[in-house]
Amino acid sequence: MRFIPTRVHGALDYVFGLTLMVLPFLGGFASSWAEAMVPVAVGVATVFTSLFTQYELGVRSVVPMRLHLGLDLAGGLFLAASPWVFGFARTLWAPHVGFGLFAVAVSLTTVTTPRSAPPPPEPYPDEPVPAGTGRQT
Repeated sequence: MRFIPTRVHGALDYVFGLTLMVLPFLGGFASSWAEAMVPVAVGVATVFTSLFTQYELGVRSVVPMRLHLGLDLAGGLFLAASPWVFGFARTLWAPHVGFGLFAVAVSLTTVTTPRSAPPPPEPYPDEPVPAGTGRQT
């Protein structure tokens, strides 16, 4: 059942992404490359995707909400599996699995249509603007 509004999901996206970016430094595991870079990369991807999503908190409406949720799901699964994929599960796995499963849960419970999102960008005009007219269409 999907019950999280897209506006709430948007706020979670930015907080989640920024948290992932600082997590290795606050959690004391920034010295190990894979342990640190996986959450940082997923955090950067989350914020970047959120800026371009067609929902209330997107800056530029390019990425449809359904695609955004699919990317969140994939990122969460990747984050949760990363300790075993990159071989650091013996030393650290809980934050990666916890944050990854959170992303999976949120992606599966967010509604797929925003109530009011900015409209998608207008397509280019069919007719070229005559040179020297200074007119924009």
